Parts: sequence; C-alpha cells; structure tokens
Amino acid sequence: MSGALVVNEIFLSLQGESTFAGLPCVFVRLTACNLRCSYCDTAYAFTEGRKMALGEIITEVGRLAGPFKKSPPPAPGTVLPLVELTGGEPLLQTNSRPLLRELCNGGFTVLLETSGALDIASVDPRVRRIVDVKCPASGESERNRWENLPHLRAADEVKFVIATAEDYAWAKDVLAQHRLAAVCPVLFSWAMPLESAQRDPSLKSIPRGQTPISRQQLAERILADALPVRFQLQMHKYIWPPDQRGV
Repeated sequence: MSGALVVNEIFLSLQGESTFAGLPCVFVRLTACNLRCSYCDTAYAFTEGRKMALGEIITEVGRLAGPFKKSPPPAPGTVLPLVELTGGEPLLQTNSRPLLRELCNGGFTVLLETSGALDIASVDPRVRRIVDVKCPASGESERNRWENLPHLRAADEVKFVIATAEDYAWAKDVLAQHRLAAVCPVLFSWAMPLESAQRDPSLKSIPRGQTPISRQQLAERILADALPVRFQLQMHKYIWPPDQRGV
C-alpha cells in the first residue's frame, strides 16, 4: 500500500461527541488545518506531527483495536472500536481518502470529522461523515461549503458548535432553511470555553457584540423551540482535563 500522511497522534479513547458518544474509538488525528476557529481546542495539530505510511497507520489502528475483536456489536452495523479520522482538517491531505477506504475495507465502522469547508463528495460512501457548519462566533462562517449539504446522507451527521446566542439563532435558521433534520442527525454542540493554555494566538476572535450562551441556556432554548436536534457536550472533557491530549 503506497502513500503517507502527516499524523499528529493515534490513540484509543471514548467517542466524546456525535450519536456514537460513549463508545470506544480509535482516533487518527492528522496534522494541519485551513481554519482558525475561535474555540479550537486542538491547535497543537496545526503543525505538530510526523509522516507515516498508510500501512503503518493501519497497523497501529489494528493493534489498538485488537482487544475488541471478540466484542459483540453494540448495534446492528456497528463494529467496535469505532475508527475516526479527525484533525486538524483531515481532508486537507489527499491520502486521507485512500486511508478511509482501506479502513472501511478492514471492516471498521469509520467516522470522519470534517470542518465542512472542503468537498466531501469524494469520500468513500461507507464512511459516516460528521460535517461541521461553522456558526458566526467561530470567525469562519464565511468558509462554509454549502455545496456539501446536497451530498449528505442519512448515515451522516451535521454539527453546529454554538458559543453565543447569535450562533443559536443563526443555526436555527440554517436548520430550517435547509431542512437538515429530515436528511440526517443534527447536533447542537455547546462550545466549552478554552483553557488559557489551549488558546493559540492564531485563532480568530469572536465577533464583537455577541452574547455568550451557557450550556443550560442552550439546552433550554432547544426545548423551548422544540428543535429536532441532539444537544451534546464534549463528553471526554468531563472525564479527563479539558486540555489533555490523547483522550
């Protein structure tokens, strides 16, 4: 198998987000990102990493997944551990696509976490794509690739990271305008404030005039507006320190 990728880290943890939250997952975090979202908690992946051959990556995934070989599936069509390709922005590296394909060929349940700023159409159809729609407080909402939305399937998920009241109103409008809840699961994810050590100088600032929203306020607004979305927190940050890597 030819090709290589620049990898920041590979580790086994619990899936902290998405409809798969709580399940064991092998994460392959790739290096580099073309966005600088205000709430980014993995800025260390912008530049840190080492080149690994695709075969080397798959071998490491297999090693971490080994103890689960005899585990029964938690649901039909789901194999444990999950494998997620994340970043950074994994689709920036061309060889991420053949890696996703080979992981699917290996029988894994494969997830892709992507910013939504790059084309998802060429990703193997067996991959469950978790696609961000960047809200205004991210500082990167102008980078949304709206052409991705028609490519979404029922097995995919759309995620809005919500940091302010203005984000919530904006996400609510996008949800209705594109009828996203009729296409696939929609996640409204509360943006946990960054630890000081996590705030990279290159991150965008939240636009002035926006009002921070608490996790309780977000949950209550979803209920009051009867939105057909899944409220989510980053579960791993309530288990391990918010700035801990490899979890």
